Amino acid sequence: MNSVSVRALLVRGMLAGLGAGILAFLFAYLVGEGPVDAAIAFEAANSHEHGEELVSRSVQSTFGLATGVLVFGIAIGGIAALAFCFALGRIGRFGARATSALTALAGFLTVYLVPTLKYPANPPAVGNPDTIGNRTVLFVLMIALSVLLGAIAVLLGRRLAPAWGNWNASVAAGVAFVAMVAVAMAFLPAGDNTPKGFPATDLWEFRLASIGIQAVLWSAFGLLFGHLGERVLTPTSPAAAREPTRQA
Repeated sequence: MNSVSVRALLVRGMLAGLGAGILAFLFAYLVGEGPVDAAIAFEAANSHEHGEELVSRSVQSTFGLATGVLVFGIAIGGIAALAFCFALGRIGRFGARATSALTALAGFLTVYLVPTLKYPANPPAVGNPDTIGNRTVLFVLMIALSVLLGAIAVLLGRRLAPAWGNWNASVAAGVAFVAMVAVAMAFLPAGDNTPKGFPATDLWEFRLASIGIQAVLWSAFGLLFGHLGERVLTPTSPAAAREPTRQA
């Protein structure tokens, strides 16, 4: 793949990430803001410190939320587009749409879902602020391990495929990935920092909403980028488009 195609795919990946970010923002605003409001109310009722609010809640839940989700979507879109360029033709005889969908699925699993199983999301107003740095480091470390182990599993599957067949090799690679992740989770320290007395229903709803936001983001990216990437890799010239008409 030449540099022009990579550059074009990178731009379209960022555009697809922007579109996916818009959909994820709508989901976050409609579904995720309720549990966040409940968490803020819990903190206000149980905290004796009442500092001045630098940014109003209405701004946080609209402009602030949109900015964060859209910037994240664009960044993820660019990174995933580069991963797509590397994966295309190397993980099987898949076209642009299928490779985009597999890239999005792998990104959702390794970048978010697997790390979240070890360090689940907490509402922003919940938890000891003194441990934020430590929890962030642990979560980033879990992401790095998850991506690394996912890459090892893919290489293992490719190595086994000639002798075992694609299906058996894929199953073996998946089992190896789960086993390696389980070992990593067992050795990493716990990071749950939910205060006692916090409503379990609100916590459950927040974590489900967090997973839903990421699922919407990655699914939308996979579909949007698959369409845009296919147009880059298999362009249709005007002359080719008119050819059937001429023959008729």
